[in-house]
Amino acid sequence: MSTCEPRSKPLHRHRRGKEGGRINDIKECLRSIEQTYKIFQQQQFTFITALERTRENAHDKIKPVSSIGQVQTYMDHHCNNSTDKRILLMFLNICCELNKLCQRLEALHPGNNVTNSILDRCKMLVSHSNDLSGLRAKYPHDVVNHLSCDEARNHYGGVVSLIPVVLDCIKEWVAHSEKLPRNMLQSSVSDEKVDDLQETPAHHPLPSSLHRPTFLTTETQTSLTLPDKARVLKSKRAKKMPQPVVLERTPPSKLLDGPWRPPGRHAY
Repeated sequence: MSTCEPRSKPLHRHRRGKEGGRINDIKECLRSIEQTYKIFQQQQFTFITALERTRENAHDKIKPVSSIGQVQTYMDHHCNNSTDKRILLMFLNICCELNKLCQRLEALHPGNNVTNSILDRCKMLVSHSNDLSGLRAKYPHDVVNHLSCDEARNHYGGVVSLIPVVLDCIKEWVAHSEKLPRNMLQSSVSDEKVDDLQETPAHHPLPSSLHRPTFLTTETQTSLTLPDKARVLKSKRAKKMPQPVVLERTPPSKLLDGPWRPPGRHAY
């Protein structure tokens, strides 16, 4: 990673890139959920069979499957088959991801009456207690037509229609959001800008007067900043430190007098 500081870009380009990046993140998350749903849709018969078994274990075969919470109860308390548990858990996980995505949409921008109405519908549909018995996915979705009989349509038509209807609502929300004026999308970006200033990142330092407190010294009575104070203390310490001892060099003539001999009678 380069240590060079990135060049500052114009604010309007930064905002535009941030807004576009957010919408692209939403689209990417939506595509990921759609891929998972395609796998789930191929196993719709397994899903209906799991609901049949768990409803029979719960002695609850009269009323239709009308909420996400009902499916959760079937899986937690009346599911004795690993295959049934896997497919029910897959359905619940997709619903959970859709719920999280709705929360992200709500935080993306304030929106207008159209986008807010679509978002409110999405949030209502993915609520655990919402009644799904009257919900039906329309053309081009054919999940209801794939149910085997009238009883299955009456009991499971709402629960199999939930995910495709919510996906269509989120796509509609994205399409309307991309047509909104820039100033509506920039309001949430401005909020993040305030948060970024509070975090004071390294590439956006605050002015020196905001994070370098000043004080008065007793000697000079002048205002000094912390770096100036450090330099003054450093110079004072340098003056108080003892000077290094310089050793005298031995004259070259003494080095040529020959080897050392012990003093005494035969010293010379």
